[in-house]
Amino acid sequence: MDAQTTLFQQHRPRLFGLAYRMLGTPADAEDVLHDAWLRWHAQDTTALDDPEAWLVTVTTRLALDRLRRAKSERTHYTGPWLPEPLVPDAERPEEELERGETITLSFLLLLERLSPDERAAFLLNEVFDYSHAEAAAILGIGEDACRQRVHRARTRLREGRPRFSVDGPTRRRMLQRFIEAMKQPDLESLRALFAEDAIAISDGGGVVRAVLRPLQGADRLARLYTQIATRFYSRPDVRFTIVDLNGEPVLLAWVDDTLASATWIECEGDHITATLALRHPGKLARLAAVTKSRVSASLH
Repeated sequence: MDAQTTLFQQHRPRLFGLAYRMLGTPADAEDVLHDAWLRWHAQDTTALDDPEAWLVTVTTRLALDRLRRAKSERTHYTGPWLPEPLVPDAERPEEELERGETITLSFLLLLERLSPDERAAFLLNEVFDYSHAEAAAILGIGEDACRQRVHRARTRLREGRPRFSVDGPTRRRMLQRFIEAMKQPDLESLRALFAEDAIAISDGGGVVRAVLRPLQGADRLARLYTQIATRFYSRPDVRFTIVDLNGEPVLLAWVDDTLASATWIECEGDHITATLALRHPGKLARLAAVTKSRVSASLH
């Protein structure tokens, strides 16, 4: 590789980590990096005092433009929109996705509470450790304005964070309990798994059947999953696997070789506080091929 390409590749993991957190989908993040590369390739890099700052600035602004368009498009999306996990092949250690908790699917969904400008300021300052002055320069705004955006973002995220942080093994154990309850569906057994204020969110994108708005309450979730278990989970051609995506265990439901859903959960103690189910076939198709050969646990 020539020096210009080598320098871009050196910073690529950091740029991808930023773009992915901004947009919530790997494909969009890759598109942003492609556009950033084209601009970098056309740039006289010998004239740059700080190539990394230039690349981060271009990537951030490209991601901001794309996120603003995506926010507008998602107003017409059928039902809730959920982030798309990274496929395992993209989770290389050298990708420098700093602070692993900030790429969890739950956290990416939490970032959807923010405006695009707040999201960019927060990520630059809180996740990538740029000062307010540096983040302001990247965003082309005043330092006070940047500080205000970060403050508003922190406040909104604090309101939506789970009350307790649960580690991966605990979530995996709860997912296994969830599957066992679904295999022999009983309304009371399922209800006992959920916190009183538990919430279910499902992303089918209008392509497949899914709950069109968040469903809340242990009773309602128990009835929902009893119906799902009776109609779907008891079928002989359905199998389940648990894989780690974005630092969290995720439950995959397969019908033969087709990935039908990916579900991750939030927990508090011995209760599930949220189920987040990705059912959109397009999103699942990008995930299925690589996870087939990277299964970390199987449930039969």
